[in-house]
Amino acid sequence: MAPRFTLLLLLLSVCRPAVGLLYPRASESRDLVSLDGMWKFRVSPPSDPDVGFRDRWYSRRLEASGDVIDMPVPCSFNDITTERAVRDYVGWAWYDRGLYVPSAWKDRRVVLRFGSVNYIAVVWVNGEVAGSHEGGHLPFELEVGTLLDLSGGFNWVTVAVNNTLDLETIPQGHITFKTDEERYPPGYFEQTYNFEYFHYAGIHRSVQLYTTPRTVFINDIFITTNFSAGTGPQPTAFVSYEVDVVRTDDKLYEPGLVRVLDGLGGVVATTVLVLLPEHGRVRGMVTIPNATLWWPVGMGEPAGHLYSLEVVQMTRQRGIRGADELDVYREPFGVRTVAWDADRLYVNEQPFYFRGFGKHEDANIVGRGLSLPLIARDINLLLWSGANSFRTSHYPYAEELLDRTDAAGIVVIDESPAIGLEGFGPTLLAKHQRVMTELVGRDKNRPSVVVWSLGNEPQSDQKAAGPYFQTVYNHTRALDPTRAITTVVSVAHDADLASASMDVICINRYFAWYQDSGRTELIERQIVAEALAWRRTFGKPLIVSEYGAGSVAGLRDLPAFIWTEDYQAEFLRQYFRGFDRLRASPWFAGEMVWNFADFAVPQEYIRPQFCSKGVFTRDRKPKLAAYVLRERYMAMVP
Repeated sequence: MAPRFTLLLLLLSVCRPAVGLLYPRASESRDLVSLDGMWKFRVSPPSDPDVGFRDRWYSRRLEASGDVIDMPVPCSFNDITTERAVRDYVGWAWYDRGLYVPSAWKDRRVVLRFGSVNYIAVVWVNGEVAGSHEGGHLPFELEVGTLLDLSGGFNWVTVAVNNTLDLETIPQGHITFKTDEERYPPGYFEQTYNFEYFHYAGIHRSVQLYTTPRTVFINDIFITTNFSAGTGPQPTAFVSYEVDVVRTDDKLYEPGLVRVLDGLGGVVATTVLVLLPEHGRVRGMVTIPNATLWWPVGMGEPAGHLYSLEVVQMTRQRGIRGADELDVYREPFGVRTVAWDADRLYVNEQPFYFRGFGKHEDANIVGRGLSLPLIARDINLLLWSGANSFRTSHYPYAEELLDRTDAAGIVVIDESPAIGLEGFGPTLLAKHQRVMTELVGRDKNRPSVVVWSLGNEPQSDQKAAGPYFQTVYNHTRALDPTRAITTVVSVAHDADLASASMDVICINRYFAWYQDSGRTELIERQIVAEALAWRRTFGKPLIVSEYGAGSVAGLRDLPAFIWTEDYQAEFLRQYFRGFDRLRASPWFAGEMVWNFADFAVPQEYIRPQFCSKGVFTRDRKPKLAAYVLRERYMAMVP
């Protein structure tokens, strides 16, 4: 029996999430309550995946449906239990938890926000459907004030999560039903994927309730920055903003305020925000004299300098708090520019060279779940290594991680979950465009994000790939004209149909690993020839976005042998020789090793549970390659 519920298409068509993707922040006008913690959890029987919908498990507490267990949120559900049936589950998994809501919220707008649920989520509040969302790794919000008991009564939230992937999801997967009844039971199916990492599932990031005023609230803020050239280390900065204000009545509105705050909350610039009665969007600009620029680590001091844009909007109607009702939101930002031409990518008008990593959100026990200790450790290891960048391969990472990259000055190539795409039909295209809308909407104000990646290793030699990626590029460019756009590719330069549309070329190449295995003496020759061929074909800046070799931690040999730490180190050194030759040309824009740390893979016979290409182990211990890479990266710091 198919693991997806057929009524889901109807749910997705009628349940729309709340607009706006500002990160929830408490303020004078906004309350914030975390729903993280232990939730109740169960999976649907594989033989009857739709039973939860048919028996309306959401209409009462989940315990009434049968046996449940405690499940931490945020976390992947796969590695929490000792049951193979949970680790490898494909289909509908169910969560619920109870809560009480402050009675002071009865006159407020109440929003339920999920940071990430992988892959499909349907949400009920007190047994009533609140909404749904398709796509992991990005947040969604639902207005739930009319569904909650705001008078002090008990409430519960139910979430049904489906992790099934097919050729019309992003990322894609395949469902194969086994029809040989001598070998397989009736209805037996296999889920496979167009990617190599383990397909973790569940409520992966924080769940929060927050409030705004009901009559007027700040829905979104879009910030772009520029600065005067040639004015010394502290130029004049120009901060352009667009504020989307939602009004729910025809009351009169007072002029609002826009202020720029420094890191200590001091006011460095102020202007008036005038909301005209017939408009909900306001554009303006504020000037910061003697501004401190946001610099990538190693390019300027201080690295990662941040300001906050404080927006205050007020209505003359008196609210429950006994004063004119107002909404206040503070959005962090940095003053920096991004530009590109046929030869280089520039940050603050200075050439930028990527020395970094491909990564994964992956760790013991939590899987792909949000882990603040892991974020702190990864940032410290990135800085220790001398890196200045990474790519969010192969999906958008947690906002809490990007908070740290903003503050540390670590540059990010922000990638969508579109990995290994094939087919390129209209349904897939529409979903891809929606994903890019959500990704840009979430990360548009982050100074650390300088490149949007539309995806990784599509079958870009298929005829339909050319117009497909041109369309997704145009869509993303319309959303954000300020950042470069790429698609990371793996096909041959003379077969690729995606890169012609892109601003920057990113290629993944594994000489002396997947081909000519063990022949490290060929690497320098092959990577130089490969890069030159791409340059001749497209004439754009080029980044080697993946190169790497696997190693089993502690396995050593002399001379180096494939899968040893010694081979991984020798492999990297040979790539470095080629990169040094290429760096003599301005168009060679960077090198990003694969991978930062070992990560989990599906069950297979070619790799023992993990992809071992990390320069750190899965628990973040350095291999020999980490020291080799650090020596190179630190020598490259200006």
